[in-house]
Amino acid sequence: MQDKRKIDLCKYRMENSSDSLKVAQDCLTKGYYKDAVNRSYYAVFYAVKSILALEGKDFKRHKDVIAYFNQAYVASGVIPREIGRKVGRLQQKREKSDYDDFYLASKEETMEQIVNANEVIAAIKEYLKKEGL
Repeated sequence: MQDKRKIDLCKYRMENSSDSLKVAQDCLTKGYYKDAVNRSYYAVFYAVKSILALEGKDFKRHKDVIAYFNQAYVASGVIPREIGRKVGRLQQKREKSDYDDFYLASKEETMEQIVNANEVIAAIKEYLKKEGL
C-alpha cells in the first residue's frame, strides 16, 4: 500500500501535467510556439515526477529527474524505450526553445512536441493505472 502523502503528491503532479498540456495547446492555437514547446515539456516533466513521488524520490535538477526515470523505468523495461526517447527529445527542444536566442519553433515542430507529450503522458497514466492509481 502506498503512503497517502505520496499518492496525493503523485495525483497533484499529474494535475499539473494536465494543466501544462492544456496551456501548451492554447499557446499553439495562439501562435506562441516557443511557449507551447516549453509547456509540453513541463507537462511531461510533471508526469515523470508523479511516478517518482510514489517512490519518495525527488531531485533538484531536471537532468537528474530524467536520468533516474530512464534508469529506473525505461532501461528496466517498465516504460517502453520509445517513450524514453520522446522524453529526451522533448527536453532537448525545450532547452533550445528556452536558451537559444535565435531559435524559432515552427508550428509543425510544436505540434509534434505536443503529440509526443500526449504519448508520454498516456504511457505514464497507463503505468499509474497498473499501480492501482
